[in-house]
Amino acid sequence: MSAAPTDLAGAPSVSGTGAVFPVPSSLPLSLYVHIPWCVRKCPYCDFNSHVPQVAVEQEAYIDALLRDLDQEMARQPLGEIQSVFIGGGTPSLFDGAAIGRLLEGIARRLTLVADIEITLEANPGTVEVARFVDYRAAGVNRLSIGVQSLDDQRLAALGRIHSAAEALHAYRVARDVGFDNVNLDLMFGLPRQRVADALSDLEQVIALQPEHLSWYQLTLEPNTAFHHKPPPLPDDDSLADIMELGQQRLEAAGYRRYEVSAYAREGRRCTHNVNYWQFGDYLGIGAGAHGKLTATGMRVWRRAKQRHPAAYLAAQGGRIVSTEAEVTGNELALEFLLNALRLSEGVPRGYFAQRTGLDLADLAPALGRAQALGLLDADPTRLRASALGFRFLNDLLGLFQAD
Repeated sequence: MSAAPTDLAGAPSVSGTGAVFPVPSSLPLSLYVHIPWCVRKCPYCDFNSHVPQVAVEQEAYIDALLRDLDQEMARQPLGEIQSVFIGGGTPSLFDGAAIGRLLEGIARRLTLVADIEITLEANPGTVEVARFVDYRAAGVNRLSIGVQSLDDQRLAALGRIHSAAEALHAYRVARDVGFDNVNLDLMFGLPRQRVADALSDLEQVIALQPEHLSWYQLTLEPNTAFHHKPPPLPDDDSLADIMELGQQRLEAAGYRRYEVSAYAREGRRCTHNVNYWQFGDYLGIGAGAHGKLTATGMRVWRRAKQRHPAAYLAAQGGRIVSTEAEVTGNELALEFLLNALRLSEGVPRGYFAQRTGLDLADLAPALGRAQALGLLDADPTRLRASALGFRFLNDLLGLFQAD
């Protein structure tokens, strides 16, 4: 839907002074902010990212983000925000003044918990010491640095704009300016990557001792250059060896795997992403940003914003929204499971009813099959994949899709 005001089936119109949702959701609430520009589009990337044809008008985009947030606030009362995640794209293309004005505007509009986690994604190729200093002064307290590899050949194959030396420099700068909560993104299964190459990457990153590691396999997503012209990738046996040996090294170094691709030291899980996986609520502002909010009666709504930056910047009122729909029935149940079962410890069984309004008993046949196949733990208190189910998560989720 693109016209404003947007009328939701069975809900009051957002026009006038009425809000779509009359009371705030009781679920945890986060805020995602999307900055969609990159210096170069990587051949594996399917995120909403765009190479600017002219200089990005940072002030104009911050203005648009805050207008977007104002519209979200007009839609319903909002509870406390427990995390803010500024992703992209490459948010570190924006200077400290712009990020500062964004965070100041957010703080003026919303109630933030005292120990809020505020993450900003940074590309090693855009790092400046002064900029990192300004980010920290603005309130960013967690950095996520897209290292991806510490092998220059692999980085070139991935189309990254930085070198291994620049990645290490970015990490050192983050530490030098005082960031004590840093995530490093690292990929494996890269073009022409051997098992030893992948483990070398991982061991070098572990040696840096970040608080958090996102270690994930390269996948060939539709509508990417790699999907149209696939590069030579490691075979399944090599990938299995990389994962098994890599997880052993991570565990030995004190990193606990708490989600499919996420490893953290004690007390350093990503609050923002855990809220996604536990099926909490989140606002999404920015070009292409998605949000999920739960209304009275456990009605779950998803909305997405205009994807292209030019369309987003030009939009006024409800036209900033590209799609909006209620998620119901089987689709809602599957969305919950797609998120919750990614967590190694799963979620309390009560979350299913509390966060979907559905009855878990309706899934009894699929739950029984999953337990019989050894893919789901027979735990009366938690919904949790077994070790086998965690390894073959798509097979486990497929049992629920069949229903």
